[in-house]
Amino acid sequence: MDYRVNSGVWGAMFGVPCIVPDNFLKLATGAQIKVLLYLLRASGRSVSSAELSAGTGVPQAEAEEAVLFWQQANILSAENSSVPQPVIVPAAPVAPADSMQSDPEKDPEPQKPAVQQTEQSKPAAERRALLSPSDIAEIMKDTPDISELFKISESILGSLNYTMQNSLITMKMHLGLPAEVIITLITYCKDIDKAQPAYIEKVASAWAESGIDTLELAQEDVERMSRSRTYTGKVMKAFEMRRNPTSNQAAFIEDWQNLGISEELLRYAYELTIEKIDKLSFPYINSILRSWSDSGFRTKDDVKAAEPASKRKKSSSGDDSEGSLDLNEYKQFINNF
Repeated sequence: MDYRVNSGVWGAMFGVPCIVPDNFLKLATGAQIKVLLYLLRASGRSVSSAELSAGTGVPQAEAEEAVLFWQQANILSAENSSVPQPVIVPAAPVAPADSMQSDPEKDPEPQKPAVQQTEQSKPAAERRALLSPSDIAEIMKDTPDISELFKISESILGSLNYTMQNSLITMKMHLGLPAEVIITLITYCKDIDKAQPAYIEKVASAWAESGIDTLELAQEDVERMSRSRTYTGKVMKAFEMRRNPTSNQAAFIEDWQNLGISEELLRYAYELTIEKIDKLSFPYINSILRSWSDSGFRTKDDVKAAEPASKRKKSSSGDDSEGSLDLNEYKQFINNF
């Protein structure tokens, strides 16, 4: 089917740089195209981020990222860094995408690093460079593997924003991870609602440093992380936690998982802690759980079976009040047991 523009709507027009349809239609997302059209229609006047969001229906944070995308492409420039201003690129013959070179005096961000800089010994900050849209378009044209990786990633995550495009290239070209490993990672992150580029790239860097560079190894680590998240959920349920654990608390949880502490013992340790100090304390609970583990207790019944001896010991000293055993005495009893 052929298409043509309705000439009756041509009463008023504004220009769009030829480089946009020639080189960026495949690369830019729908939100980025919306933002660019709105700014070009603004005819050079300053436009705030709030107005941009209201006029396009694009969330403000996403609109600001779209502005950054077009700034990197040298289509837009910034006035006072916080107010985007459209700049029409002068008409010129459009060179093929594979022959385009970015002007280093106009690009505010570092250019594409040499492909040779792939040594894993280099710090992540040196390997990671923010690519311009022109760089990304050139890489997609010259590297079929990257283009295919983008397509598969879009089927999982939806439209890829500028940051995610950079992250995918970083993981593939600079961290050296195979496409199937990257796909495994982003699928897992999508499933746990952590599909942010920063999180995905952080895990990818850890995988690269640990030598997790095959599909089999990636699947094994995903299973490990899934088990860990499931155990964390059990701890949160047992401790009646409404917020995710802090990094320090997560370290305790990992130790308990390695010790094989059951959900039943987690809950019982929590109840004893609340009875004694009336607050959630991971160090306090950890002391109890480690004492139980060192004594070979695996169930609540194992612990309960030892409690009568403790109570008889307290009674012989003239104190038969319930719950009067402090933590140090309890640990001493457990160790003696």
